[in-house]
Amino acid sequence: MRAGSSRRLAASTLAALVTALCIPLVGYAARARHEPAAVGGQHFAVTWAASADRQNAGPAERSYRLVVRTSVGGNALRIRLTNAFGDHPVTFASAYAGLQRQGAELIRGSNRRLMFGGRPSVTVPAGETILSDPLPGELAAQSDLVVSLYVTGAQGPMSGHGMAMQTSYASAGDHAAEEAATNWTDAMTFWYWLDAVSVQTSTTISSVAMLGDSITDGWASTTDRNRRWPDYLARRLQAAPDSTVKGVANEGISGNKVLVNGAGQAALHRLDRDVLAHPGVSTVFVFAGINDIKARSGVTVDDLAAGYRQLVDRAHAAGKCVVGATVTAYKGWPTYDATGEAVRQGVNDWIRHSGVFDAVVDFDKVTRSPYDPLAISPFFDGGDHLHPNDEGMRAMAAAVDLAALRCDR
Repeated sequence: MRAGSSRRLAASTLAALVTALCIPLVGYAARARHEPAAVGGQHFAVTWAASADRQNAGPAERSYRLVVRTSVGGNALRIRLTNAFGDHPVTFASAYAGLQRQGAELIRGSNRRLMFGGRPSVTVPAGETILSDPLPGELAAQSDLVVSLYVTGAQGPMSGHGMAMQTSYASAGDHAAEEAATNWTDAMTFWYWLDAVSVQTSTTISSVAMLGDSITDGWASTTDRNRRWPDYLARRLQAAPDSTVKGVANEGISGNKVLVNGAGQAALHRLDRDVLAHPGVSTVFVFAGINDIKARSGVTVDDLAAGYRQLVDRAHAAGKCVVGATVTAYKGWPTYDATGEAVRQGVNDWIRHSGVFDAVVDFDKVTRSPYDPLAISPFFDGGDHLHPNDEGMRAMAAAVDLAALRCDR
């Protein structure tokens, strides 16, 4: 990717943006504490992630069996547990990582205890996250990983991801060590507490983190089939022998906006925790803005351009490259109108031609209808004229130039 001082805002301009948007710049010392120096030609890289948000209060003394699909393979698996949105400490009395056989059943002999500072349990204060100790052994790429947690003392709101598009399981009492499905009777489509998994791999390998909304989160794709567009992209990356980007972190939140909080913290507010704090991320993929536009909030092209510029500047300051994607069509959505469409067209023109992003993927062009360029293609429409179906997700992933994800900053 190309880089240079022309891509960065002057300090005075950035300060003005921060003041105008009322968004504090967050220091990167905290990020560095999560990302140890590479040793022996290896480093940690995120292999799965899901942005956490504030969830309803849940019962204490409960186990959670969370099913996730990894991307890059490696060794020394670590998980990140979050209490970022809690207002009380939470104790993880036991935690295990295994491989899914089917449903809540694990492959026999795969379930192993995770430790935290050499201990089998850990208490995470409100507002904080914790990394597990590395778990010895290899984890293959594209694994169906199962993290089982026994949570005690939980009070108040939980932290987690509300639209997993993946069936996980819960159970009363401590069943985290079990490999059978017998006691895991409560199915759910949430990921509680767990928000990232990383593995150790070669320093030549890196990850890409997708900052987005419900389209990236996978709404309208098939549950339990890993057909979100980042999933299709992850499979492409694994199959590409010349790609050094192998990890994918899906940081989409349904309803999320670039500029203001609502469904999850705004992209500008969560960039550090959800993207820059993850190890091994070389590239940030920004595909967001439709929720700012369709909310009829009066947002302008200049408002979104300022937000995108700040995201890019902060990612560049952290040594990351940034790919931007055009905003896809929403004609037929209940809040569609000519004013919002004009903003979307202006935003897309800016994304394509401003030169702010290191590379651009034109998702609008890929997914729009051949019969009406203001609407999503009927072949890709998930049913609500906004969210792509499985085939639309596949087409989006296929449109990404894998070379554009490599970063030389």
